Amino acid sequence: MTSATDRAPLLRAIHHVALICSDYPRSRAFYSETLGLRIVREVYREARESWKCDLEVSPGVQLELFSFPGAPSRPSRPEAQGLRHLAFAVVDLGAAIAELAVRGVDCEPVRVDEHTGRRFTFFADPDALPIELYED
Repeated sequence: MTSATDRAPLLRAIHHVALICSDYPRSRAFYSETLGLRIVREVYREARESWKCDLEVSPGVQLELFSFPGAPSRPSRPEAQGLRHLAFAVVDLGAAIAELAVRGVDCEPVRVDEHTGRRFTFFADPDALPIELYED
């Protein structure tokens, strides 16, 4: 009998994370211009009255940005079930925070992960989705 530890991992990597935004042009600009993610492809899906924009986070990892008319907002405070936040790895947290400030994005005070000793901070996207920067 083969145990779970003897088998190859089922999941290899995260391929993409999908977000539904309230204001597509504003969110598209935030992720592509403010955060600097490269647009891989962008399509308007007429049957759904919806935009879909694939943004490259790193090779093989994408963020999918969707617009859907009338989509309800997701509460984030108090914390709700579901996606808690989106986290990006950075080499130099201080430099990333400084660059975001130049681009008009305010970050929370830097904290230290009590388990790993790594520094991190949060900021919000245009729909108040918490985004974490984690010094890797």
